[in-house]
Amino acid sequence: MPNRREFLRHAAAASAGVFCAACGLRRATAQGTAGKRREVTVGGQRIKTIDVHCHCAVPDVLDLVKGTAMEKALRQQLTGSLGFPVGPERIAHMDGDGIDVQAMSINAYWYGADRDLARRIVDMQNEKLAKMCAAFPGRVTAFATVALQFPEIAAEQLERGVKELGLCGAAIGGSVEGEELSSRKFDPFWAKAEALQALVFIHPQTAPESTGVAKRVEGSGALGNVIGNPLETTIALSHLIFEGTLDRFPSLKICAAHGGGYLPSYAARMDHGCSVFPNQCKGPTLKKQPSEYLKQLYFDSIVFTPEGLRHLVAECGASQVVIGTDYAVPWVNDPVDLILNTPTLSDADRIAILGGTAAKLLRMAT
Repeated sequence: MPNRREFLRHAAAASAGVFCAACGLRRATAQGTAGKRREVTVGGQRIKTIDVHCHCAVPDVLDLVKGTAMEKALRQQLTGSLGFPVGPERIAHMDGDGIDVQAMSINAYWYGADRDLARRIVDMQNEKLAKMCAAFPGRVTAFATVALQFPEIAAEQLERGVKELGLCGAAIGGSVEGEELSSRKFDPFWAKAEALQALVFIHPQTAPESTGVAKRVEGSGALGNVIGNPLETTIALSHLIFEGTLDRFPSLKICAAHGGGYLPSYAARMDHGCSVFPNQCKGPTLKKQPSEYLKQLYFDSIVFTPEGLRHLVAECGASQVVIGTDYAVPWVNDPVDLILNTPTLSDADRIAILGGTAAKLLRMAT
């Protein structure tokens, strides 16, 4: 039975109107350790673990998008297994997993909204997210949502989110209604993110449609997600590199979901592409080898195996990897143990991945 403090927090969470968003049921109890908080240590040192990739949604926005094409997308985030409020159950799962802090994000579905509706959606979501963070201080933070289809507005929303609402950065899709994030149209947003030194978390955006592979990922195997999502992230990051966005904004802090998609697995091919096909490389002259930009980006740890994590660290550096869980989607059962049990990592590597790097990016005390 919850105590009075837990009851009040649950009530506050419900009133904040923020729900866990997932595509599958999270296990009913947290590793069988309900009521017990797992404390993670490395080399005898207690580590604050920070999850940069976890989901939520704001059901109150349904009233704003009712009757629009966005209603279906939001309902898909809220219905079925998506539905319990962010509250003690979520905290219990975090405790069982050994996650001290979650940085929550909402998958974008509002990029087709007009200016007025986009402002109202984002304002409501960000204010609800701020209330959720206040209800569970020290345990949850959140990325601001932004209307990226209107980059100047998105820049304003990011600044308000960080400076007024206390949010930790911005979460965006990997594309915007078919436009690449590298388009110069989005430079006002990137400039604001760089000026604020706010972390921008990139998550795939309706990947099968946005990548143009919808027909080819039909059928068995959940290929729209399994292939489509990492493919969109790969394409988005590649354009940010080759179109010069990372050169124009060298101090940007960008974290890519799902280990950066396929990019870290075959980055060296980028280095040879323009030498083999120079007539197909008509963009700006890059200041570095394409693969070197991986060390300018950050990636979550959702790569599933110690070998996958070893390779990601080898390509990008342990300083560029942060822990992600995709909560409440049950992709990763033991997110902390993946880092602890990867034999090639040093204790310093583990401390950085589990929370040290994220604490710096999100400006949290360790």
